[in-house]
Amino acid sequence: MTTAEDARTGLDHVAASPADDGVLELVVRRPAVNERELLEEGELDVELGLVGDRWSRHGKRPNRKAQVTLMNARSAALVTGDTRESWALAGDQLYVDLDLSGDNLPPGTRLAIGSAVLEVTDMPHLGCGKFAVRFGADTREFVNSEDGVALNLRGINTRVVESGTVRRGDSVRKV
Repeated sequence: MTTAEDARTGLDHVAASPADDGVLELVVRRPAVNERELLEEGELDVELGLVGDRWSRHGKRPNRKAQVTLMNARSAALVTGDTRESWALAGDQLYVDLDLSGDNLPPGTRLAIGSAVLEVTDMPHLGCGKFAVRFGADTREFVNSEDGVALNLRGINTRVVESGTVRRGDSVRKV
C-alpha cells in the first residue's frame, strides 16, 4: 500500500469517530516543558485548566482560548503510533474518541466530560515546530493539510466553563 493510500485509510478511520457520546481515552498533564504524566483522572478548573498542567504557568497571561486541548484518539494513533504513551508526545491534555471536525464541533459547542464542561474556542490548533520535530515535517504537513484541518487532526482548543473531574473512560458528549 502506498503512503497516499495509508493516509486516506487513516483519514477515513478518523472521520468515522462518533459524532456524540464519545469516550475520554487518555488524560495527560504537562508539569514542565517536555514532561508528561499519564493520569487516570484529572481536575479541570475554570481558572487553571488541567490542575498541575503548565498551561496556567505559561507566560504572564495564558491564553484562555487554548486552556485545554483535545486530540482525537484515532488521529493520535495515526500520527504517533498505537501506544497511548506515544500519544502524549503530541502535547495535548485530553485524547478522545469523538469527531472533532469543525462541522461537528464549531466554536461555542460545549462538551461534558465527567463532571466538567468545556467550550470549543475559535482558536485553530495546528501542527507547530515542536510537532514537526517529534513526528516529522511530512506529518505536520499532513495534519495541516486541507483534509487534516477539516477533521481537526491536530486537535481543538477549548476553555473550561464548569470545573470538574474527568476520568479515563468517561463519556464525552455535546451539551
